[in-house]
Amino acid sequence: MAVRVVTDSTADLPPAILSELGIIAVPLYVLFGEQVYKDGIGITQDEFYARLPVDPIHPNTSQPSPQDFLEVYEKLAAEGDDQIISIHISKKLSGTCDSAMQAKQMLEGKASVEVVDSVSVSMGLGLLALMAGCMAKEGRSLAEIKAAVEKAVPEIHVLALFDTLKYLAAGGRIGKAKALVGSMLNVKPVLIVKDGEMQPAGQVRSRVKGIERLVEWAGSFKDIADMSVGHTTTPEEMDKLAGLLAGTFTQDQIIKARLGAVLGTHAGPGTLFVALRTAG
Repeated sequence: MAVRVVTDSTADLPPAILSELGIIAVPLYVLFGEQVYKDGIGITQDEFYARLPVDPIHPNTSQPSPQDFLEVYEKLAAEGDDQIISIHISKKLSGTCDSAMQAKQMLEGKASVEVVDSVSVSMGLGLLALMAGCMAKEGRSLAEIKAAVEKAVPEIHVLALFDTLKYLAAGGRIGKAKALVGSMLNVKPVLIVKDGEMQPAGQVRSRVKGIERLVEWAGSFKDIADMSVGHTTTPEEMDKLAGLLAGTFTQDQIIKARLGAVLGTHAGPGTLFVALRTAG
């Protein structure tokens, strides 16, 4: 019996990968005042990013409820898929893992669910879910997959170039990057995901220099197993970034992604990132 992989919408895995590997992404929520949307379902990415900088209401975000996860787990169990690994956004950034854990406890023995904190976000999480999905497709056991994913958590690395920190600050997810806010005139912040939260990794004078920084950073790693590049509103820059990374990782294997509405609420327009997993 194959193991099923559940993640959440902040993984930013492209729909084709989700479909190919049968991975279920439980959506988080984005709220413009009283208007509530499921991430990637109720509002398209283009609609969201067109609205974000002009709407007088700054959106809020919310984790899935335990009931949201319970419905997914019960549906899988009813279909005979009662071995589930559920991998989610860092606990320091969201209560999503807690909701998944509560749903697991509510199952009352209907399925075996293992919940894993990715200690990451976006395609950092996505690469772990991808790895789990590939192992499940190979017929590996739940215990094997959980052990491999947990071992890979410290092998996940994410670096992002932001156009501004104002969205991260407005959303309350700025963490240790708060120290940069007062010094951001005419410079672009570079943040790294470390210990499950966004932390300062320097600043650059232009987006061109920022892209160079992402390329140099990725090139500092050896034995890269998987790599992704992503954006919020600048696909042409993402494509340029992928091309520049061709010397570091096989270009046709670089996964291109776009941050959904929930992460976009905090990242804002103009964000670019590189996520990679090193071989353990």
